[in-house]
Amino acid sequence: MEETNLRDKTCFFCGHRDLPEVLYPEVQSKLEREILALIGHGVIYFGVGAAVGFDTLAALTVLKLKRHHPQVKLALILPCKNHDFGQDAPELFEQISTGADKIVYTAERYFNGCMYKRNRQMAGASAWCVCYLERDTGTTAYTVNYAQSLGVRIVNLAK
Repeated sequence: MEETNLRDKTCFFCGHRDLPEVLYPEVQSKLEREILALIGHGVIYFGVGAAVGFDTLAALTVLKLKRHHPQVKLALILPCKNHDFGQDAPELFEQISTGADKIVYTAERYFNGCMYKRNRQMAGASAWCVCYLERDTGTTAYTVNYAQSLGVRIVNLAK
């Protein structure tokens, strides 16, 4: 029996926190198309960091598509147990965390660099990255470049 490579069935999301709300409908439509295409390629595991902006939009889109694709799993990959991601939008975070199949913490407590550790862990576990990247600097650019260096296939919805 051939062992299935979970990495080949895994995608993570990363993007800007300051994604303007006026772009949400267009970006969500692109997310839906891309996630459906990935499901068609056998991707069923989706990881997201849960920050307000692109992350939460991606998580909500996965949750929406899970209704018709019950094999799909959403994991929230959080940097540490004592970081309050829900502070910016508590109802939204509650909706996403309740709908998630799994919540993973990459560290017990916050430390300088724990967000980068979380992002590297998502990239290392994935064959695909769906991102919204408009700038060459910052955490999203760092994460996409790191993922690319690992051979992760990048789909940039900002292009």
